[in-house]
Amino acid sequence: MPVGASSVGLTAFAGQYLDSLLCYGNAVGEVVLTRDCEDIAGLYLPPLSHLTFLQGESPLDAVICTGEGKNRRPLPCPELVHFTALHPAPGEITGQSLLSGLPAISRVLLQIYSAIGKNFERMGNLRYAVTYHPAPGDQTDAAAVAGEISREWSAAMQAAADGEIRDFVAVGDVDIKVIGADNQFIATEVPVRQLLEQIVAKLGLPPFWLGLSWSSTERMSSQQSDLLTGELEFYRRLLTPVLTKIAGLFLRTQGCSPAVTVNWLPISLQDETEEATARLTRAKAEELERKLAAAAGKEVKE
Repeated sequence: MPVGASSVGLTAFAGQYLDSLLCYGNAVGEVVLTRDCEDIAGLYLPPLSHLTFLQGESPLDAVICTGEGKNRRPLPCPELVHFTALHPAPGEITGQSLLSGLPAISRVLLQIYSAIGKNFERMGNLRYAVTYHPAPGDQTDAAAVAGEISREWSAAMQAAADGEIRDFVAVGDVDIKVIGADNQFIATEVPVRQLLEQIVAKLGLPPFWLGLSWSSTERMSSQQSDLLTGELEFYRRLLTPVLTKIAGLFLRTQGCSPAVTVNWLPISLQDETEEATARLTRAKAEELERKLAAAAGKEVKE
């Protein structure tokens, strides 16, 4: 089944649909029928900027419209359109992006990174302050001496830039200092980590997915994997009705029953092992409870 202009299959559609849901908080997919309306020609994900979401006649209905202002009109075949909102606020139709709230934190983080870059640029490209102090009673022209020192200093710096070692010789009391050498380098590890922790907590992803090695124990990594498994199960529950509706519509076009069940593959072998262990432990507990109940009933009869 074609998906857009370059993809094929429900897997590609589910990936693009979920990507739109996470990035924008809303996802819309359309089933495109053939000209005779007897088969599905493909699936299409329209740009959300061309759509408007309105409240229907009841709080349980959402009307998707195209156009703006007086040209706004509902979609002609809403039964062919699939709409999902991510974490909608109470009473709202549209959802919230997974990235909502991150621009403010990211702006502060980028300011810190920009300051770090400027500090390294200052430390790697030093600026000098050359000061000439005339001696008391010196009758020489201070301006002329300063001009000569400036030319010699510029020549020495240019030679150093070209890879040539050249000494700077001056007569009199000349003081050379590095501009900004007394400033200490700003410690950014703590604020950067605090901001990154906020981003990780918002995204719900393990830190190592973002290149952050924060989990120092195997137990912590296992807990992060469990949290990620819960997030993926939640997204699967959002996608299941959409995939079921598409598959059911396809079966109806083929003259078959639209009863469909979506079976997801296990997320990981570790999850399967833990679930099997939990079922085994629960079965042992139930068997022990039955034995204790039978033993207690036997004692009562005796």
